[in-house]
Amino acid sequence: MTAQPARPKPSDLRAASVMGGPPFKSPLVKAVFRDVTALHVSRSAAWAAASVTRTVVTEIVVGARRAAAEEGRTRLVPRDLVSAIDRDVELEVGSRWYDHSPTFRGLTGVLYDAEGVVVPSRGRGRSRKVGAVVGAHRFEAGVRKVLRGQGVTAVPALVRDLDGIASVFLTDLARDAATVVREGGVGRFGAVTLVMPGEPASPPPRKDSFRARPARRGDGRTIGGDDVLAATRVQLPGGRLGQRALAEARPATQSPSGG
Repeated sequence: MTAQPARPKPSDLRAASVMGGPPFKSPLVKAVFRDVTALHVSRSAAWAAASVTRTVVTEIVVGARRAAAEEGRTRLVPRDLVSAIDRDVELEVGSRWYDHSPTFRGLTGVLYDAEGVVVPSRGRGRSRKVGAVVGAHRFEAGVRKVLRGQGVTAVPALVRDLDGIASVFLTDLARDAATVVREGGVGRFGAVTLVMPGEPASPPPRKDSFRARPARRGDGRTIGGDDVLAATRVQLPGGRLGQRALAEARPATQSPSGG
């Protein structure tokens, strides 16, 4: 009797459908995590982090695409990125990159040193030692894949900006996920709620609301998918972008073998 080909595991099918050919591959994601922590990174954590980063970059590109479409263009330029962030404050992520990009020069305010003296831009340029900035070029292939998926192209300067934003965002996400593991939960972060002008502020959370959160599962040596979801809530608190990122990443954490 002819042997039947092996059927893919349900977890593999789930991961494939969740990521849909992910622009940011697991080896790249794990390399970023290794830059900031010695903790082991589970498969589901890498999938979840890749998904969240994809969602963030896609939303930024969609916003920039809308700005370009108003001028009848499908080739994005840096001012489209600035316009997208101006229109949607939730897209202002990976902001440590801004001091390293000509696109945002003059838009991020004046930087002062400990003595209250203005730090010139060229002075900041000589002190760039942020690993996420140094490794930003690693994200170019993924960024270009997101751009193609949205039916647009971008000038090299904008690709560089998207590389940097993705790199800084994922680095911050990895750092927060490691903190969740070390501290056994998200209690130390508190909560932030975005309020649009003219809207009433939400009532403050109850003092015991964070203590009521269950402790994280798993050991203290491995970053799991749920830890990445907790870090996502820190990086993208309370808004539409955060909700979408969580919704798209959550299935990646449900793999029984992913940790």
